[in-house]
This record gives sequence, structure tokens and C-alpha cells, in this order.
Amino acid sequence: MLYLAIDQHRKQLTVCDRNEAGDVTLRRQVSTEWARVRAFLAEYRDLAKKQGGFVAIVEVCGFNDWLVKMLREYDCREVILVQPQQRSKQKTDRRDANHLAELLWINRHRLLAGRRVQGLRRVHLPAPQDADARQLTELRKRLGQTRTKTINRVKHLLRKHNVEQDCPTKGLDTIRGRKWLKQVAFGPIDRLELDMLLEQWELHDKQIKQIDEEIKRRQATHATAVLIATLPGCAAYSSLALASRIGAIQRFARPGSLANYWGLTPGCRNSGEKTDRLGSITKQGSPTARFILAQLVLQVLRRDGKMRAWYLRIKKRRGSKIARVAVMRRLATIIWHMVKHQQPYMIGGPPRRPLESPCVFRTKGTDSKREGHDSPRKTRPSPSFDRVARQQSPTNGNHARCSAIVKPSTG
Repeated sequence: MLYLAIDQHRKQLTVCDRNEAGDVTLRRQVSTEWARVRAFLAEYRDLAKKQGGFVAIVEVCGFNDWLVKMLREYDCREVILVQPQQRSKQKTDRRDANHLAELLWINRHRLLAGRRVQGLRRVHLPAPQDADARQLTELRKRLGQTRTKTINRVKHLLRKHNVEQDCPTKGLDTIRGRKWLKQVAFGPIDRLELDMLLEQWELHDKQIKQIDEEIKRRQATHATAVLIATLPGCAAYSSLALASRIGAIQRFARPGSLANYWGLTPGCRNSGEKTDRLGSITKQGSPTARFILAQLVLQVLRRDGKMRAWYLRIKKRRGSKIARVAVMRRLATIIWHMVKHQQPYMIGGPPRRPLESPCVFRTKGTDSKREGHDSPRKTRPSPSFDRVARQQSPTNGNHARCSAIVKPSTG
């Protein structure tokens, strides 16, 4: 089998190939023009057939979609996407491709078996349904941020002339507020900018409304999103965004694995005798997932008394910021249980399970069994009177002296 590493850029692909023995057999750069890249992959496919096929590894760069599809068209057994590692001070495209090829060849057995490689963050490609949901929810987030910037720019123009106090309503996003903005007397340049901002504002509202309808339609057909929507305050956008960023729950062996995947676990810098050097959360996962969980914290704390009591205990010891992040992490573990066991969110947590069988234990030195609390408990023998008297005596053990003092004289 051949092992192909590709360092992808906008205009060219830097490739490095290794054979089964680990020797470099090919180093070259290929243009990203359709004719040239197809000719290279066709030639490489014919070469790999004689060796039993090929596997490719590519670094994530944001525009890998077309390359991944094309590699699969040309009979690539598996495409492995990895996160870029720390940047070297001696970096070139050829060195990066060679490093990727060596990394693939050394860990070929573990990577092909789907096992974890220490120090390597592998990116699992989402299903087509989840990929579309991720793109849609990310677009909704960007439009919301753009609309907020537009509104802030409108407020800046009003504060520039100190006329924001003349608005007939408390906020600007009302019918009367919009009508007043169209009649505010400004200079020609400020009036032109305000009119353009109002047009952008209306366009953003229209686009957001259109995207929200599409999100509701897709959320209703996504089983995981419908389940996550049972969280307090979790609507169509939040549930679809979180569900699409989970994928197959079987990838996460434990509840803490999902929290770690979203970057909600503390960093660690232990070394030598320093074994408790924990830092802030890693933030290595999806920023959108952390943003949504931070918004859900407020709703969950309002409606779930048990979670609020737990939050207040942490807040008293560590402060409100750390307590909110702790609730975010706990929500991630709760979502893991919800998706894993297909159960909705329960206010206050699920009810405690009754014991399947009563406690069975043996008495020391015997073979008899006692179940539950029906049998009398074994009691310790009571201490003797002399022992109690010695313990309560002010001389603490000088019993002879005390007896001589208390005993009356005989003559």
C-alpha cells in the first residue's frame, strides 16, 4: 500500500508519497487546475493499484471539500483529516508534506483501525445532514453578528449628535423607532450613512427570518436535535447546532469525552513535583457549541432548582465565572447521557433507582447471613464499672491512692 500526504493551498498541492517500507518514492507539486490535478490522480491511481491501493492524509485548511471528494473518486481507501500542529520555525511546503507522510506511515495501523494516536487530533468528517446543519447554523450566527454591528453603528450616529434620547420608544427595533430613524435631521453625509444602515438592517431581518424557517424545518427531521430541544430554553437553532456538532455518539466513550471535545475541560501543565497545575479550559473544540451552552446556562439555572443549588455552592467557593463554566461542562455530560440513552431532559435529574436486592453481609466469625435491617445489629459489650471509674477519676488511674483517701479509718 502507498501512503500519500498532501499539503493543500489555493493554487497548488504539495505531495509526498511513501511505500510500505517507509521510503519516500515521490515528491512534487501539482497545480489545482482541474485538468492537471485529475491527470495526477489518475496516474497515481494506476501506480497504487499495483501496490494494493493508497491512503491519503490532509491537513484541515477550510476548503478541503473538493479535494476529499476527488480523492474518493480516484479509489482512495481512506482520507484522514488532521488538525495542523504547532508551526515550526523552519517551515516549507515540502517539509510539511514530508512530515505528514512520515506521521501517516508510522501510525498507519492505528489510523486505519480508527484508534487514537497520542498528540494527533484527527478530524472526523460529518454526515451530509450534519454538514448542512453546521453550515446553516454558522450562517445564522454570522448574520446575527452582522445585524448587531449594524445596529451598533446606528446607535453611534445617534450618540454622535446626542439625539438618542429623543427616540419615542425605549429601543430602536420597533415600528415607531424605525419610523423615527427615517425622519431624524442629520447632515448630508450622516443622513446618507444612516439610510444605508437602515436598508442593511431590513435586509438582515429578512435573511434571518428566511434562515430561521429553514432551521425549524431541518430541526424537526433531526432526531438528536429534537431530543436536545427538551433542555430548558433550547429552541430550534440551539438544538440543531449542538446536535450537528456531536455526530455519532459512539465516538465518545465517556460523558467527559464530549465536554473535552467541545473544549470545556481545564488545561494541565504538570511537571515534576508540580502535580496540580490546572489552568483555564482548553477551548479546542467548537466555539459555536460553547457559545450556545453559555446561553443555555441562564435558562437552566432559572428552571432547574437542583442545578441552581449546585451552581451556588461553586459560586461561593470559586466565583460566578468558574461556576458558569462548570454548569456548561455538566450540561455537556447531560447531553451525552440524553443522546446515548435516548432520554429527554428531566428537571432535577432522573429519579433514583431502588435497590434491586437488599444488602447481604456476614457477621464476623460466623457463616450466618443477615439481610436488610430486620436482624438486630451486633452490639459491642459494655465496659465494666471499674474501667469507667478509672476513666472518670481525677487522678487518671491512681486507684490505690484514691481508695486510701476515701476509705474511712478503722480505729
